[in-house]
Amino acid sequence: MPALPDLTDLANQYRGPFTELTGLVFTHVVPGRVEAALALSERHHQPYGMVHGGVHATIVETLCSVGAGITVALEGKSAVGLENHTSFVRAVRSGTLHAVAEPLHPGKRTQVWRCEIRDDDGNLAAYGTMRVMILPKGAAAGGEVVAVKHGPTGS
Repeated sequence: MPALPDLTDLANQYRGPFTELTGLVFTHVVPGRVEAALALSERHHQPYGMVHGGVHATIVETLCSVGAGITVALEGKSAVGLENHTSFVRAVRSGTLHAVAEPLHPGKRTQVWRCEIRDDDGNLAAYGTMRVMILPKGAAAGGEVVAVKHGPTGS
């Protein structure tokens, strides 16, 4: 079986402004599996000093979107989110979040991905699934053709 192409550097170059703002960094990206880490700080907290649920939902959205996107990119297609279901299991206050996303259903028109987020001790902090729609080349969403708009500098 041939080795899968490692797309980690490429994924980090094209993180986009929002992902860069969160501090999420891809640690291993190959077709069918996306891994990332997020070093936590107070900017990730809600008022009780725990990681904000939106941080977990953002990780699920980002990893699943990237995973789906790279599975269809060579065909000139793109993937856009339809649903994000994120569940919180354990409060986390500090350290690093470690996340892994893999496909549950890698379909031709829709895909479903699952993401698990763990703390430094390997405890499950949150998990989620995301359903994405696969768009043909040249398809529009939000009034514009779906295409990568932010290059390696995040601009």
